[in-house]
Amino acid sequence: MLNRYEGNPILTASDFSRPVNSVFNAGAVKWNGEYLLLNRVETLEGTSCLWLARSRDGYHFIPDPAPAIVPLVDGPFAIYEAHGIEDPRISVIDDVCYITYVAYSSLGSLIGLVETRDFQTFERKGFISLPDNKDVVLFPGKVDGLYVRLDRPMGVVGLRRDIWVSYSPDLLHWGGSRLVMKTNPGRWDSKRIGAGAPPIRTDRGWLLIYHGVRGTASGAIYRLGVALLDPKDPSKVLGNLKYRTITFYGVAFQPLRLSPHNPMLRSRNPDQQADRFSLFPFRSPLLGES
Repeated sequence: MLNRYEGNPILTASDFSRPVNSVFNAGAVKWNGEYLLLNRVETLEGTSCLWLARSRDGYHFIPDPAPAIVPLVDGPFAIYEAHGIEDPRISVIDDVCYITYVAYSSLGSLIGLVETRDFQTFERKGFISLPDNKDVVLFPGKVDGLYVRLDRPMGVVGLRRDIWVSYSPDLLHWGGSRLVMKTNPGRWDSKRIGAGAPPIRTDRGWLLIYHGVRGTASGAIYRLGVALLDPKDPSKVLGNLKYRTITFYGVAFQPLRLSPHNPMLRSRNPDQQADRFSLFPFRSPLLGES
């Protein structure tokens, strides 16, 4: 059962301590009894940073006075973040929080990795992909002693935009890559797909919430899908519900798939702070977690 919170939106640009253009998708986690959203926030200059907002109840969030992570302006990695940093995801592995994000520059998009244990200090570990790559999520547990991630390498051959899995002994060096899911021509996810929230461990496998995009004359439409991955071999998709659309609490709900039918999700109104026709999953539900 899914219910849209009647108090949405829980954050707008006016909630931040300094003028900003917009607040976008966030990575989220419950940490030490506190709900945290690490938001992509676009500054007045037009580049994005990552800005924390905190809550005791998961509904009412207060942004920190200043951004948590900003694009580097000097050092050897600054060139890769010249156009901003975006799309954070948070995974908890062995009581450590790891944040993946997209670094943008004229060289393309690639994935950065940050570690934190207190959400006060943040240590950049390095970049963990080549350009162009996006939508990286880390599994919250190892498989056969290796860290696991999903990503979306954006190859030029046929303009592929599929979901892949890779493995690592140390979170920095990745290999063993295999295809997990492909786009579906003519379907709701025909243009591109990408992992959203970090996979959820269940007794039947890894539950993956992902987004799919279909191009239309009015622009791209993002929807959410759900797939179940094999617990021992996440490259194998055990189930992926794709059919039948019903209306449910203001969103189109195709079995375990959401569409942005809510007016707030279909607008470019600056007061509503939402991308047109966009709906992103960046963390599974938090309320009730320990």
